[in-house]
Amino acid sequence: MAQWDRLRQLPSAYRQQLHELYDRDALPMDVRHYLAPWIEKQEWQRAARDDAFAMVLFQVLLENLDIQHSRFVQEESFLLQHNIRRYKQNFQRYVDDPCALATTILWFLEKEKEILESAELAEKVQLLQVEPEAMETSSQQDLERKLAGLRNEVQVKIMLLCVIIYIIIIIIIIIHFIYRRLSDPQGHLTSTLSGLNNILDRTQDIIDVLVKKELVEWQRRQQKACIGAPDNVCLDQLEKWFSCVAVCLFQVWEFLTKLEELVGKVSYENDPVKAQNPTLQKRVDTLLRDLLKSSFVVETQPSMPQGKGSLVLRTNVQFSVKARLLVKFPELNHSMKVDVSMDKYRRFNVLGTKIKALNMAESTNGGMVADFRHLTLKEQKSGGGGKGVSDISLSVTEELHIIYFNTVFELKGFSVELQASTLPVVIISNSSQQQSAWASVLWFNMLSQDPKDVMFFANTPAATWPQFGEMLSWQFLSATKRGLDGTQLEMIANKLFGKKPNYDSCTVPWSKFTKENTPDTFWVWFDGILMMVKTYLEDLWRDGLIMGFVTKGKEKSLLKKKKRGTFLLRFSESVIGGITFSWVEITVTGEPDVKTVQPFTKVDLSQIPFHEIIRNFQILEAENVPENPLLYLYPDTPKNEAFGKYYTEKSGEDSPYIKYIKTKLVFVSKENTLEARSPMPSDMAQGEGLEPMNGLCGEAAGESCLSLLSNPA
Repeated sequence: MAQWDRLRQLPSAYRQQLHELYDRDALPMDVRHYLAPWIEKQEWQRAARDDAFAMVLFQVLLENLDIQHSRFVQEESFLLQHNIRRYKQNFQRYVDDPCALATTILWFLEKEKEILESAELAEKVQLLQVEPEAMETSSQQDLERKLAGLRNEVQVKIMLLCVIIYIIIIIIIIIHFIYRRLSDPQGHLTSTLSGLNNILDRTQDIIDVLVKKELVEWQRRQQKACIGAPDNVCLDQLEKWFSCVAVCLFQVWEFLTKLEELVGKVSYENDPVKAQNPTLQKRVDTLLRDLLKSSFVVETQPSMPQGKGSLVLRTNVQFSVKARLLVKFPELNHSMKVDVSMDKYRRFNVLGTKIKALNMAESTNGGMVADFRHLTLKEQKSGGGGKGVSDISLSVTEELHIIYFNTVFELKGFSVELQASTLPVVIISNSSQQQSAWASVLWFNMLSQDPKDVMFFANTPAATWPQFGEMLSWQFLSATKRGLDGTQLEMIANKLFGKKPNYDSCTVPWSKFTKENTPDTFWVWFDGILMMVKTYLEDLWRDGLIMGFVTKGKEKSLLKKKKRGTFLLRFSESVIGGITFSWVEITVTGEPDVKTVQPFTKVDLSQIPFHEIIRNFQILEAENVPENPLLYLYPDTPKNEAFGKYYTEKSGEDSPYIKYIKTKLVFVSKENTLEARSPMPSDMAQGEGLEPMNGLCGEAAGESCLSLLSNPA
């Protein structure tokens, strides 16, 4: 079933997420709906990096909109005619940058997949009959019991106090009229007021657990989730707990306020209410204010549709962010206005709809949220103040900024100002800075325990290897749904620290991650691999067919123990964003000999899928017939069994890729030296020359290495 049709059949909560997604202007839902089959068939990943191909898709998109417009003219759908014509005019802004349109559409399709995956996971959980309570920790269960007890006792105490005070008022009136002294019931009242104090003690303990433990743990999970960790950052449970405590406290606050009014009208000598009520009021007021101030949070951190991840923002490019109040009072729906502001470190103007009301309509679960979807940042070019609060020189991608959200909670005379803040964001002005900016986001959220530490990079801490390796694995997990295993991480550790029996005590400085060996830093090398896998090799990686991170020495020792034709796939250590394969041959003396092909990069993979390269790879040795030396994927899986499900239906001369293979990927050996040679007739090859790729010799030092025939274009 088509992706769009599957989305339309989801439960209402997930369809609401779809509506929220398409509230953005970049891709109207009408266009997505009416052009759904065409949109889902196009190679948007290729278009995002190929300007010529992107222009073709851009033109076809406009033609399809014209077709839809003609259809609505025939159907006399006046409103749809108008909308389609307006959408086509809006798309004209991409005429000079069609790749940006492709990137935008690709982003929407990826977000749709996330909604589908979330719905499928929920369905699986339901089929397995996993009760949410069974997944709670013992501390959470204990918190639930305390909250239930608090709620019941608050209601009982308030009711009891009301009854006692009513009795006291009646007795005072009787005394006033008949001049008799009756036994003073103030002992009961004093005892009940003490009980209320005990309730506030317990409430304080619960608030400490919520604010200092549960909320802090959620904030840490959110930090890690922003950089790819598979952590649960749902706020529904926290909202339930915060709301429960707030409702109880507000009931006590209201009661004590009414009691204060009553004492001002009717009182008597040694009245315990008159003596204790101000202290109780002050204490309840403090507890309620502290709880409310902690309950205003940023649910979804700032992100751009075209970004590598959240928390990297580009000036003059729209971004979205969502704030949420964890205390849900339905009577405040749409009444609390939230406004957005920036810190003063570097001066930026926030443009767009900067004021929104907290409301329950923009949330999938009825929470109180303010969803800002069309904000932009513009740097102020004039004015004093320099770079801000510090003279320490930091690069643009090391400068951290915080976005603030301010509102006022007002209910029945109780008022408190609330402020929420984002995690630190990195603000760039050019897409070329995005890779470095994302490195800063990774490092900060991996290590910082202070979400407001904007001077973090003034004295950057090092990461331990366990922290660092876990973060690297998250990058692959979030991008491809498959992280790095222990063997792959060990290879990376070997690359960083050399061979060691254990790496747990090793540390990685910030400079080693992203500053040393500029421009080919460790992060540039790793991110190049990640982008290549996500763009071209995701299925192969997810199925575990790519060993990937393995040193040349380890590769050689593994293959030499295997039969002829065994091969493995690994990432290049010297070519950024390169992947190669090596296989074992048996020499005339019976010794194993490992051969390695020069790395393939996006230039090759954008022309032909990697599994087709493996399927059609050939060498010609001496006067023998060309043959494919790749027979068994390490350790011993037949090649066609491993890769067969990815093959196109046609092979050999009928393969749609054979022309490219013949001009670029056929490998020929001459005597004992393997080199590239054009397989085409001399008249067809006239004017074509060989241009070996960089890194050939370094990539396979000490091993036989094959060159690629360059494309004459």
